[in-house]
Amino acid sequence: MKTVPLHHVHVRLGAKMVPFAGFEMPVRYTSDLDEHHTVRNNVGVFDVSHMGEFSVKGPKALDLIQKVTSNDAAGLYDGKVQYAYLPNATGGIVDDLLVYRISEEEYMLVVNASNIDKDWDWIQSQNTEGAEMENLSDSLCLFAVQGPNAAATLQKLTDVNLPAMEYYTFKIGKMAGIENIIISATGYTGAGGFEIYVQNADAEKMWDAIFEAGEEFGIKPVGLGARDTLRLEKGFCLYGNDIDDSTSPLEAGLGWVTKFSKDFINSDNLKKHKESGVEKKLIGFEMIDRGIPRGHYELCDAEGTKIGEVTSGTQSPTLQKGIGMGYVPVSYSRPETEIFVKVRDKLLKAKTVKLPFVKN
Repeated sequence: MKTVPLHHVHVRLGAKMVPFAGFEMPVRYTSDLDEHHTVRNNVGVFDVSHMGEFSVKGPKALDLIQKVTSNDAAGLYDGKVQYAYLPNATGGIVDDLLVYRISEEEYMLVVNASNIDKDWDWIQSQNTEGAEMENLSDSLCLFAVQGPNAAATLQKLTDVNLPAMEYYTFKIGKMAGIENIIISATGYTGAGGFEIYVQNADAEKMWDAIFEAGEEFGIKPVGLGARDTLRLEKGFCLYGNDIDDSTSPLEAGLGWVTKFSKDFINSDNLKKHKESGVEKKLIGFEMIDRGIPRGHYELCDAEGTKIGEVTSGTQSPTLQKGIGMGYVPVSYSRPETEIFVKVRDKLLKAKTVKLPFVKN
């Protein structure tokens, strides 16, 4: 089991540590509910240093990225971030990821922790262009500072104008006296904020500086438990739950990052799939009856016939009701359609809703 560089800090803070994606990670420090509300209403910090980062450089860097990712990276400019996925050759998804354009011939790919080795091997196997690749995953820490007071907290530490940064852009600048920090206006919570990439050697200094700067706002560390409820309220997919190697990206609602203006791996087959139409869709649903949907619970029609299963589910702290996502036939995908969740052999009523569950 791997550990993140600040493992000792999380233990000292009393975090409950659990195995996640091959790492021992903090799942909570106080309570999931408290940490969830801290991020939605104030500011919290996640140590997500388990995530993977790859550098792709050289005159063929863009060619490789265009080949292996679904989105069109040709439209990126220096300081712009793009969400995309890595399609496999059989219609599924190797991983979803972020693409950072640092310069015309330098990019950074940010991938899920559980897929670091798989993604590296996959991209390398496709690198017939000869792009220069480096796996930075073990040398970088990543802190997600999220919530309405994230900008006010971090602004004390940098001259970069944080409120002026547009969503999905980044700057490379000085923060907390440390040079060459990537400050990214991204996050997996839908609560606003920034993600801070810092070298391992400077990570504890950065962590301490962030908490000192956020003290007036009651800043708190936040674990994976609240991270999951926050992302689900926004309808964000989690790899391994809502999407995987066998999932059609078109059924998963990722058509918006599938750009047929270029050729990429399996693009011809995906284009045919789009033209023929999908048979099922990933939907969001809210519970009408009292109950909490959990992963792999059956989704049923009124007669109790299985029509799908829950891929992600929880009790929403913001809405105070059960919410979830799952794949159902297209005929059940229209918002306000009645479906049922099978909980301990009982059929509990729910309705499909348009994502996200929690609006801005």
